Amino acid sequence: MAETTVATKTVKLSITRQDAPDKPSYTEEFEIPYRANMNVISALMEIQRNPKTKDGQATAPVCWESNCLEEVCGACSMVINGKPRQACSALVDKLEQPIKLAPMRTFPVVRDLVINRERMFNALKRVKAWIPIDGTYDLGPGPRMAETKRQWAYELSKCMTCGVCLESCPNVNDRNSFIGPAAISQVRLFNAHPTGEMNKEERLETLMEDGGIEGCGNSQNCVRSCPKGIPLTTSIAAINKDTTKQLFKSWLGM
Repeated sequence: MAETTVATKTVKLSITRQDAPDKPSYTEEFEIPYRANMNVISALMEIQRNPKTKDGQATAPVCWESNCLEEVCGACSMVINGKPRQACSALVDKLEQPIKLAPMRTFPVVRDLVINRERMFNALKRVKAWIPIDGTYDLGPGPRMAETKRQWAYELSKCMTCGVCLESCPNVNDRNSFIGPAAISQVRLFNAHPTGEMNKEERLETLMEDGGIEGCGNSQNCVRSCPKGIPLTTSIAAINKDTTKQLFKSWLGM
């Protein structure tokens, strides 16, 4: 009786790698055993357990970042099959193979799929994306936010600084200093807060400087790519209106 061989289902990956920030990039092919309900992170973990290429050659484990594994922390951002997104929510069953993984190129590559998002964090520092409360601990409860305002402000607070909106934006690159849609949206969020609005004019003045809101080309790629569905273009339009008002106030000495 002839023996029948059952083919083992596998997952094929093509990963763009880079050994150091000053080293050239290269591509390696991998083939790993398939498991039901795999995501890209679990595929990378399988390669880490057995770091061999598709041809059986030993290689260094692939480096990547991850933390929450539930699309909250934003750490596992990478380009998957040509689109920037979160690796934890990218299910293997819904991806065309070979699955092509690459680092987001808007940010400097540290190693393999690990990037340095310092540009984004510096932008948040620049616009003071926080609510200053030093010295207010004995002043009692702060002002309450109106429910109608809280509802849309909550949507803006979902930002996880993943960097996907910056990667998608054609105006964010190493040739200009555009601050990016995430920081602009955060200005709208903190300017809407009853306590945060104490620094409203300062934040708007920052966005009126070089690399501020004038750098937006209205491509609207950011809002299409945001994994949390944040209305980034609505925020940009609102802040554009606010900066225009602030400009006239400055001219009039108000």
